[in-house]
Amino acid sequence: MYRWSLLLLLVTVLAGCKMGPDYMRPDVPSGESWRIAPAATESIANLSWWELLQDKELQNVMQIALTENQDVRTAVASVDQYRAQLVMTKWDLAPSLSYGASAFMYHTTGGDATTIPGGGGAIVLPGQAGKDSTTFSNTIGFGNLKWELDLWGRLRRAVEASEAQMFSQEENQRTVILSLVGSVGEAYFGLRSLDLQVDITKRTLKSWEESVRLSQLRYKQGYIPKLDLDRFEAERAGTAAKLADLERQVVQKENQLNALMGRKPAAITRGLPLTEQPMPPSVPAGLPSELLQRRPDLQQAEQTLAAATANIGVAQAARFPQLALTGAVGGANANLSGTSIGPLFIQNVAASLAGPLLNASALGYQVSVNEMKARQAALQYEKAVVNAFKEVEDALIAVQKTREQREAQEQQVAALQSALKFADQRYQGGRASYLDVLTSQRSLFEAELALARTLQTQLVSVVQLYTALGGGWSVTEHPEQNLPDPRVQKNISARVQ
Repeated sequence: MYRWSLLLLLVTVLAGCKMGPDYMRPDVPSGESWRIAPAATESIANLSWWELLQDKELQNVMQIALTENQDVRTAVASVDQYRAQLVMTKWDLAPSLSYGASAFMYHTTGGDATTIPGGGGAIVLPGQAGKDSTTFSNTIGFGNLKWELDLWGRLRRAVEASEAQMFSQEENQRTVILSLVGSVGEAYFGLRSLDLQVDITKRTLKSWEESVRLSQLRYKQGYIPKLDLDRFEAERAGTAAKLADLERQVVQKENQLNALMGRKPAAITRGLPLTEQPMPPSVPAGLPSELLQRRPDLQQAEQTLAAATANIGVAQAARFPQLALTGAVGGANANLSGTSIGPLFIQNVAASLAGPLLNASALGYQVSVNEMKARQAALQYEKAVVNAFKEVEDALIAVQKTREQREAQEQQVAALQSALKFADQRYQGGRASYLDVLTSQRSLFEAELALARTLQTQLVSVVQLYTALGGGWSVTEHPEQNLPDPRVQKNISARVQ
């Protein structure tokens, strides 16, 4: 009794051991403030995406994309797969119990004895010597038990690795959602920018057509040379070509948005014009330390590192013996020529110990392989952190400088509009050459297109900062006032939560 108690105590102590290192988050510098923006406790990433992107049609497009986008749905399915895999891994810690049954019958001719399989030898039955006999036997095993005692923590480390992999896939799902929010916002603002450029180009083309018409009259009356008329017609043709190119880009941008929404190409309903899109008065970035907890791609990289660390323990434990308890409980019955022997009750308990011998060196190399994988995962995590800080800093400077650029270009457009007005008056009065009008009109056209692109860049930079800070991936809340279409609301399901 004392020996069994000592053995039980030893097994209990060993079962509390786990081979391999425990996971610890690597030290990465975060700083107290951003390089460009001052320190702030609030962050624009605290806003829900529908609070930042207030265009109702954009919200409609975003809802459809979050529900129907194939990448999001694939990420959800991947999470379900790894969740099921975790359950399977946890079951390895529990005893396994199986059942089975068998039955057979055979006939013997002559002889002095009848042998019952599994009975340990021949049994001579009275009155059966030298006669034919028929044997029927059945066995039912209803308690085949096997339980591996996790002495070195191999199974528990495997559970840790599987759990970290599941968490990594959950963060990957959020990363996909975050990327989708940014992509849809950028594509929509790009579409509205192209719409504005098309309007500018059409207005400019109409102005050139009027200039060509007047120039043709003046040329026929002999007031201007053919060179002036050719110049105006060339500018009109160039503007028409620009319009055709912009219209091509509009359709392609609509196709891009439809692809993000997971559907075939179709027209996109527009919302607010680019010049009327809400612009947040300030875009605080919050504290750098928040980035490690907020950005899902960093969480994903960290969980990948945690899984790789746990796999080191799995490989180390595989080098040690594995102790398993087995047992069986069952029953058997034999019937020989109508004479029943049984039933028989069968039970057994055993312990098995198995460990590597010739492959011990190979298992040692497997430990080294897993250690190198963990080292690579740690470097990838550090790289992801560095890249995240870079993206935030890039977005911060873009928000700041595009605002300054937009203000300067607005002044430039206003000045060029005034210059064109006076140049045209002077040309019509014969006090200036056509070159003044051409130069002013061309400069105004290019400045207006540039301003439209800068407006787009400014809006996109805000979206990029929002996603770089880790905002926009939560889709678990949907205020009623921000669900523009009941058909879209009906499609929102738990698969994107």
